[in-house]
This record gives sequence, C-alpha cells and structure tokens, in this order.
Amino acid sequence: MSAPLLTLPSFSVYYGPVQAIHGIELHVNEGEIVTVIGPNGAGKTTLLNAIMGLLPSQGGLSLDGHAIARPTVEAMVRHGVALVPEKRELFGEMSVEDNLLLGGFALWRRGQRDQAARMKEIFAIFPRLEERRAQMSSTLSGGERQMLAIGRALMSRPRLLMLDEPSLGLAPLIVREVLNTVSALRRTGVSVLLVEQNARAALNTADRGYVLEMGEVAVQGDARALMHDQRVIDTYLGVGGKKATPEAPAAPSP
Repeated sequence: MSAPLLTLPSFSVYYGPVQAIHGIELHVNEGEIVTVIGPNGAGKTTLLNAIMGLLPSQGGLSLDGHAIARPTVEAMVRHGVALVPEKRELFGEMSVEDNLLLGGFALWRRGQRDQAARMKEIFAIFPRLEERRAQMSSTLSGGERQMLAIGRALMSRPRLLMLDEPSLGLAPLIVREVLNTVSALRRTGVSVLLVEQNARAALNTADRGYVLEMGEVAVQGDARALMHDQRVIDTYLGVGGKKATPEAPAAPSP
C-alpha cells in the first residue's frame, strides 16, 4: 500500500512560548477529502498555515513518504501543495485572468509555459470565471471571489489543495455550489484538506474528519460516522443534527 500523500506524525506549532498545536497526528490519502472542524480558536487556521510553511512548526511532516523536517512555502509549492487562505487574498485591482496567471507563475518560472491550457481547464471547472475573465476581482461577488481563489490555487497544478473556511460569508446556496466543486476535484487527481467551521457542510463533503479542540485532536474518523457521533452532534451539529437537511451533498465515491 502506498504512503499517504500527507502525513503529520507528531505536529506541533508554537506562538512564542504558547503552544497552539499539540503534537497532532493527521494524514491525507491520495484522492481523499479530509476535513478539520472545530470551534473558533481551536487552531484550524494555524494548522494549515504551519503545514504550508507560513508558521514555524516542530515534528516535521511527510509528503509521499518523504520527510520534510522544516516546511517552507517554497518547498511545499514545489512538492505540489497549495493553500487558499480564509481571506482569499486576491489582487482586487487586477482582472480575473491576471489573478489566475499569477497562480501559475511558479510553474512558468520553472519553464512550464502551459498557462493558457491550464486556464482553459479552470474555466471548465468555473464557467462563471470565464464570463468575468476581464473583470476586476474587487467587483466580483463573494462566491465568485471564492471560485477565483480556488482557481488561482489550481493554476499551480497542486496534488494537495488546502482550503481555509471556504464557506465564510457565503449564502447557503453558494456554499453548496463551492463544495460541490471541491467534491469534484478528486476526479482531477487533487486531494483536499478542508478546514471548516460549518461542520455539517464539511462532513457531508469529506471522506474523513478530525475534530480539533484546543490544539488537539478530540475525535477523528469516517465523516459519515462523525455525523452520527453524539458528541459531534451536540457540540457542532446542533439539536436534531441527525435529521437536519445537509448543506452540501455527500461526496461521491473515489
């Protein structure tokens, strides 16, 4: 059996003397969608930023079985990891097309000059972006900005896409549309690590889940099993969590 795409053997993150992530163990398999849910302040965003090399970490991580002792942004991008941050961080006074081209710049710098073909693939995933390719990104709707942020990350041809709160500030119908697209990404060979506060939508999208509390993994397992775990229902899904209509469709089988 091949090694997981991403493995955190015992991953810790500190802010100065304060430990934010406490030696957690987590893995993402090839072609899998894994979600991390939990309350505000649990360390979800910190986890993604540290994996990406934006924050210093201890314990190292492995990609395809190859250990990376001290992750850096450059190393993670080179190994096919991309992060869509919570604030999306688009260039508002640049067009949709130019934002996408920037997403593929690292590959262009390494001699891969297929940006036009890659952009065509992104437009096939997000037809609305093609309609607005000349539009300034600051004029897009919230859902369109999220699509552009994901599309820009996909321009780097990642094997692992990390999404930080993609539903933030979006209407339920748009959340469903965005997470439908996330579910479909596995068919393009992209694995996903999804951080979400909308627990029901996240668990309906993912194959497996981790519940992060105070920087530690409190519960983990198959996403469907977590949907019926009484502790998860009581804390994150609300009263009647088993019967509530999900906000995102169940993920298709790999």
